[in-house]
Amino acid sequence: MDIESVRLFVLAAEKLNISAAGRELSMAPAVASAKLAKLETSLGADLLRRSTRKVSLSVEGVDFLPYAKEILAQEAAARAALGHGSPSVTGTLRFAAPSTFAQLYIAPLLPDFLESHPDLRLDLRLSDAQFDLIEGSFDLALRNLPMMDSSLKGRKLADDRRILCASPSYLARHGTPSHPDDLCDHHLVAFRDLAVKPLLSPGGERGQFAPREAKCSLIVDDGLSQRVATAAGAGISINSLWSAYPDLVAGKLVPVLPDYAVDDQSALWLVYPKSNVLTAKVRLFIDFLLQKIGKNPIWLQS
Repeated sequence: MDIESVRLFVLAAEKLNISAAGRELSMAPAVASAKLAKLETSLGADLLRRSTRKVSLSVEGVDFLPYAKEILAQEAAARAALGHGSPSVTGTLRFAAPSTFAQLYIAPLLPDFLESHPDLRLDLRLSDAQFDLIEGSFDLALRNLPMMDSSLKGRKLADDRRILCASPSYLARHGTPSHPDDLCDHHLVAFRDLAVKPLLSPGGERGQFAPREAKCSLIVDDGLSQRVATAAGAGISINSLWSAYPDLVAGKLVPVLPDYAVDDQSALWLVYPKSNVLTAKVRLFIDFLLQKIGKNPIWLQS
């Protein structure tokens, strides 16, 4: 298999433009098209769908893309082992993360990272919606859920302790619950699925946050909006400690039932597809985030 053809395919998949991918590799459009056609013939599959208006990945192209990236990563590793590698890391790192966490903790760090790696470009997708890493061709993602997907590998960044909180003004109007059973008499701000959240105290006493059984007057699908509404006095909500931390410090939020936390074993994970080699650019960014954020998370400091 021709390495340059594989490299061309990966670029074409990222740009969805064969001519642009060819130009980056100093190939004329006709040469680039011929190389890709030859690669497809050798594989016995059409990797790209071509029309007069656009280029898109075929189903087979989506399946082949992570393996193509692995082939290039293995080639780069082999060259580096022989002393032929570039001392600087180059290329584009596609990274997906929850928008609220990225705004609070990742975005302020990016100038330092990019200054240390000037030939590396970060392509960020920031949303509370989870992207499919493989279909979206992401190199890395931050997820704040228990690791459930067997197609992914990951490194734990930090614990994701989730707490109940409310604004001082809300508690002044409605009182402060002293037991989880008291939540049924309060206004709850709930996330979109209205799921029951199990609560657990250090002593093993259990309770639950059950929006359907309480006065759930506000349902949201965005973590930042949930926190802002709670701080404005809308009710009691569950927030990740890292999200609530700035408002807790400012006194805009206070913990509710502080002896209880959500018992869902959630954590912040840096995950990447199993089929991908952990490339130098991904390893660098993981190590950077672990050093700057995961080593001693500010929201877990007493």
